[in-house]
Order: sequence, then C-alpha cells, then structure tokens
Amino acid sequence: MPTGKRKEVAGHTISIDLGGTKMLAAVVDGQDQIVGRAKMKTMARQGVDEVIQRLAETAQQAADKARVKWDQVAGVGIGAPGPVDPEAGVVYNPPNLPGWKKVSLGPRLADLLGVPVYVENDVNLGTLGEYRMGAGRGTRDMVGIFVGTGVGGGLILDGKLRTGFRHAAGELGHMVVLADGPVCGCGRRGCLEALASRTAVERDIRLGLQAGRESLIPELSKGRSLRLTSSVIAKAFHKGDPLVADVIRRAQWYLGLLTASVVNLLDPEMVVFGGGVVEALDDAFLDPIRVTARQHYIQKMDAGRVRIVPGKLGDYAAVFGAAALVRDRAAGIPPARD
Repeated sequence: MPTGKRKEVAGHTISIDLGGTKMLAAVVDGQDQIVGRAKMKTMARQGVDEVIQRLAETAQQAADKARVKWDQVAGVGIGAPGPVDPEAGVVYNPPNLPGWKKVSLGPRLADLLGVPVYVENDVNLGTLGEYRMGAGRGTRDMVGIFVGTGVGGGLILDGKLRTGFRHAAGELGHMVVLADGPVCGCGRRGCLEALASRTAVERDIRLGLQAGRESLIPELSKGRSLRLTSSVIAKAFHKGDPLVADVIRRAQWYLGLLTASVVNLLDPEMVVFGGGVVEALDDAFLDPIRVTARQHYIQKMDAGRVRIVPGKLGDYAAVFGAAALVRDRAAGIPPARD
C-alpha cells in the first residue's frame, strides 16, 4: 500500500462509468458499499451537450435511490473511454463518442452538479479499483489488463496510478506482438487488441465458420445472426468446440507474450486480468497465459511470485476506482503522472 497516511474523506462518492452505449452511476459509501445506482443510455449521437446532461441526470437518479443529498457527496468520479487529461478534466477523441474532439467534461459536469468532478480513463480506474478494493489489495506494484471489446491496461507503481507525462501510459492493447499481423482498429498492424480482444476472437471465429469449420456456435446462437456474445463464446469453449478452442488458444498465447513483456519491463508483484472475456471464461482462461508468460520471463528465479490473477470486482472495477479517485483528490493527493 502507499506509504504515508491518507487523509480520510467523509461522505459519499458518486462514480460514473461512461460508455459508448450506456452510462452507469453508483453511489459508494465510506465502507466501500454501493448504496444506490442508476443506468441510462448514452445517446452519443445526440451530441456532447445531451450526453453531459444525461450524465447529470444519471448521477441525480443514483443519489435519489441512495437517499443521499448533494451536501453529503464528496465528489463525482468519471471513467471515460479514450485519452483523458485528469488534471484539466478534459476528454480527447474518445472511441464511440462521435463529436468529442476536446471536451471539458469535468468542469462542465461540475457546473451542473455543484460538486467537484474528477475524470480519468476508464481502464485506469478499473486498475485503481482492483488495486484498492479488489484483487490487488496489499501490493505496491500492479498491472491491470482488461480484455473486452478491446484490450486496455493500467499501471500501479509504488502505490500510485501512473498515467505518464502525456497521460498515455498503459496502452497495452496497442503494443505490437506480431509484426505485419491483422489490422487493428487504430490502423496499425499486429497490436495485441487485433489478436486477443473479443473483437478479434469474433472475427477469427466467423472466418473459421466461413471456411466451413464445424462449430457449436450456430446452435448456441439460436439463429440470432450468429450473435457472438462473450457468454456464447464461453459456452462453446467449455463444451470443447474445436474452432473456438483454437481461436481462444491463439488469443491466450499472445496475452501470455504481452504479460511476459510487461513483467520483464516492470517486474510487478501482480498482473490482474479483468474484462468481459476473462469474466465469461473464468480463471481457467488464465492458466495457459500464466504458462506462456513464465516461459518468456527473463528472470526465471521466483517466477511464481509474480501472481497472475483474475479481478474480483467485475463490471464495478471502474466504479470503485472512481470512488478511490474522488477520495484521493478530495484529500489533496494529485495525479501521479510519471
């Protein structure tokens, strides 16, 4: 845990996880319990002003359900997709939020709510949540890797969330692990996200089906245009579907290589995996990743002491991370950039 005493912050916090299709607000009390929550569609195509107004309404609904008044709220923390300047509360060009070129989300929402608002990248907050309240409690150096539609990462070094001097650290999904590999959503080739995200897994399963490989996927999709949700993929995997097994093994291999590179660079005590794919496939999904990673550690001695574990907070990792962010800022602890 961080050295020195952290000033205790009284009151509740409100956490908002902002996504391209929905937003989730939750009220967290001083005992790290969620006492109220609300969810609303993002409606991103209606513009920036509408989304910010909906964020304020969602926060108000969560506070109402928790029966918490605004003078009992220490602040609001928001996890936003894409690049964020946490010092200014500005979001830059987030994916799935069209028209958000440079949005002063923190200041604008603070004007509407009348309380301090702090903004951070959503995966950074997921990592912070697991560190403070989840799988990473008790560590000092921890890396978070979240495998979902994309692949994101976060860094806890010496007990602090590190975002880099340009606030761009932790972009593990865009580390190249296969030169001249598949094209990534960022436009480059061979990024981890293009090889091991749910999007990549879906792509490779569909390609296998188009090539005539046998699979349980059509049956498990129940005729819904081969809708490949994480749960459908997980069911096929656990039933021994050969196509899905091959695709997942390939993703695990590249995740293992990425994990080894991270460990060789930072030598953390723990690597925490989260995100929809990991949650759907359970801890067994990590076993091949552990094996591959340890095979590629440069320091073989005590390799088992670097724990590679699943997260404990599920969909609420970023929510708890946002609560921790509010408490830190309210206590006067600034962002740790480098």
